[in-house]
Amino acid sequence: MTKKRGHCLCGKVTFEYEGPENWRAHCHCESCRRNTSSAFTTFMGVPNTAYRFTGAEPAVYVSSPGVRRFFCANCGTPMAYETDKYPKEIHFYAASLEKPEDFKPAFHAYYAERLSWADINDRLPRFDHGGDA
Repeated sequence: MTKKRGHCLCGKVTFEYEGPENWRAHCHCESCRRNTSSAFTTFMGVPNTAYRFTGAEPAVYVSSPGVRRFFCANCGTPMAYETDKYPKEIHFYAASLEKPEDFKPAFHAYYAERLSWADINDRLPRFDHGGDA
């Protein structure tokens, strides 16, 4: 099976995983928007047994109880999200993949929190909660 790899802007924090993701989605929740300074972000859930950080260890920010956001301490790139709500997986940002063009999200999560000016015209399912995640 082919490994998928990703990295931050400066290349210090790197990761890889092998096997299928648990899910793939766009997230519109306010905390993800604030963390990435974007209208929405795109994640995949990867089993804890399938990934590893291969470069510098990311820094961690506890953004709320039970939620950890991983980022590069050098360049600031958001790298991953981890929550006690899903203890068996980590959520990586699709844009950090070496080949993000190969990534295809399956649904929208927290769509009710979307920004009104972010016009989404795809035909993916929309959930006002976490969807299948």
